[in-house]
Amino acid sequence: MIRSFVLAGVITVAGIAHAEEPIVGNWKTAAGDTAVIASCGGSYCVTLKTGKYAGRKIGTLAGTGGSYAGEITDPAAEKTYSGAGKVSGNSLRMQGCVMKILCKSQTWTRL
Repeated sequence: MIRSFVLAGVITVAGIAHAEEPIVGNWKTAAGDTAVIASCGGSYCVTLKTGKYAGRKIGTLAGTGGSYAGEITDPAAEKTYSGAGKVSGNSLRMQGCVMKILCKSQTWTRL
């Protein structure tokens, strides 16, 4: 009986360790393009899947539990900014900032 309880606890912990972060998946950007966010090298890479800049990596974010920080690139301007992402249900609020003072945000929707 104790052995069954310990085994069930190990299976539960293992399941939690391998659960995907809420940010992982396909997202519709504010511009209407599709971006895919996937695990890459201990963080999460943001790559455009459709649109004029399809195939271009536009960000790298790290974090857990729905809050992430890193860098975001505006592919049209070819400029990289301090970035952050916050997942709430099927919405992802992306923010890019210059010197943490001038910030712009947009909301992406999970596909």
